[in-house]
Amino acid sequence: MTALPEGDLIVFDGDCIFCSGFARFMSRHDRRGRFRFVIAQSALGQALYHRHGLDPELMETNIIIVDGRAYTKMPAFAAAMKAIGWPWKALSVLGAIPNPPSDWLYDRIARNRYVFGRRSCHLPSAELRGRLIES
Repeated sequence: MTALPEGDLIVFDGDCIFCSGFARFMSRHDRRGRFRFVIAQSALGQALYHRHGLDPELMETNIIIVDGRAYTKMPAFAAAMKAIGWPWKALSVLGAIPNPPSDWLYDRIARNRYVFGRRSCHLPSAELRGRLIES
């Protein structure tokens, strides 16, 4: 099995405008440089999806790994916001929404993400490229 890189990670769908936009947002606002990034389509990204019991073909959620713990769906977003501090930490309250309604909403957006946004994304910014783990 592929070795897990050290530190906090964001595994994101590199073809999804929402997911890659989220990665760009995080690289811009993560002032401490806490997170490194993995494109889900890479070998490491695929291995991480398998490791966490997710279908790497569907890529219906980002995987956020904070302090060695993996999060998906709305809890992943909440964990990421909490990790980058204020003012974004305030959005971590979204993690308190009970799973059935938050999963329902998250799943609807994820299943239709290519309808909402184009399927090809801008090249990563220099700051994101510098923190991208490629494999």
